Amino acid sequence: MSNISIKVENLSKAYQLGQIGTGTISRDLERWYARMRGKEDPFLRIGESNNQNTRSESDVVWSLKNINFEIEQGDAVGIIGRNGAGKSTLLKILSKVTTPTTGKISGKGRIASLLEVGTGFHPELSGRENIFLNGAILGMRKKEIQRKLEEIVDFAGIERYLDTPVKRYSSGMYVRLAFAVAAHLESEILIVDEVLAVGDAEFQKKCLGKMGEVSKGEGRTVLFVSHNMESITRLCKQTILLKNGSLHSFSDSYGVIEDYLKLDYGTTSSKYWQHAKAPNNGLVKLLSVVSHNSEKVNKEFYDINEDVGLTLEYEVLKNGYMLQGAFNFHNINGINIFDAHENISKDTIPKDLGRHTLTAWVPRNLLSEGPIIIGVAIVTQDPFSVHLHERDVIVFNMVDESSNNPTRGSYVGSLPGIVRPLLRWDNIQPMEK
Repeated sequence: MSNISIKVENLSKAYQLGQIGTGTISRDLERWYARMRGKEDPFLRIGESNNQNTRSESDVVWSLKNINFEIEQGDAVGIIGRNGAGKSTLLKILSKVTTPTTGKISGKGRIASLLEVGTGFHPELSGRENIFLNGAILGMRKKEIQRKLEEIVDFAGIERYLDTPVKRYSSGMYVRLAFAVAAHLESEILIVDEVLAVGDAEFQKKCLGKMGEVSKGEGRTVLFVSHNMESITRLCKQTILLKNGSLHSFSDSYGVIEDYLKLDYGTTSSKYWQHAKAPNNGLVKLLSVVSHNSEKVNKEFYDINEDVGLTLEYEVLKNGYMLQGAFNFHNINGINIFDAHENISKDTIPKDLGRHTLTAWVPRNLLSEGPIIIGVAIVTQDPFSVHLHERDVIVFNMVDESSNNPTRGSYVGSLPGIVRPLLRWDNIQPMEK
């Protein structure tokens, strides 16, 4: 018996650009009359292509093109890609919100989708009524929904507002209730777009934990779209990467994230410049930047519990300068984690002409999980001057794969923060009287 939960074959979705006929002469005349008066078109116009960096010469754009994949029951699969890559379109087709232009989808079981805030909710109905409405849409009986009601309300944390119309909910309350309904009602497939970004950090941790439980504990299939690579690696063993509407890769999450970073930054965890094209200012030339572990092995993923080395090779072109290497550390959101530069003393002498190699070590239990983006600079301190500065030179990922990580303990959710140092904790016993 086949264990395939979702099978997608030659799936494509086309959209018409620009002005689309309304289907009736009277409405076409109404559009023409509005245009003649200089008014805005009263009918729908479809937007640009999924490749937002190029101008289309056709009035038809393929948001998805020839997508093929299979997902087994019980798998948690991530879907990543740049904005406009086709992620949300794919989820809408899988959720049967829209239909494909060509191709077909086959699968087993009921689908619960969380595509955007408020999807599937009736604004005039209360939270309680919407829970029963969503359960009925999934084909559940009233007694089945009633059995799950308390669990849903407790997870969403909206008991006080359960009988209030959801049109009065904040976006955060909306998404908490919507996720709780989708995750707890008895569907075989759970599809979640990155609406979790609306929720606070604590709720996002609860959601990731629940999706892991749904996949591993209950054997339900989970599709999860996110720009948070840490969440993808924690939840999903396999990931789909979409690029401009095409399936670029579908494999182990770590390998696919590596592909994604190459597409986004043009580099991964090592960078070597051709000598003739290397950045230089006539004083110094950059040659390479490589990340590695304590055994000098270059990797794309480093565990929180290991030291990470950054080796910079450069060439001095002029004598007499007290040059120092420097690194910038940023996370995936562009936040500057910290900067570091080479230490020199009053006894340090200027670098000789020729090649020099410098290694900085980032101690274990410092960087938090997720992609770490490294920039490099060559500077002098007195007087301060930046001679060369290259941003986004290499990218590597910090992951937490240890079952006994002292910074995490027994907690399984995502830990917020741009750093995650291992602090010393002294448990002071009360003094005897």
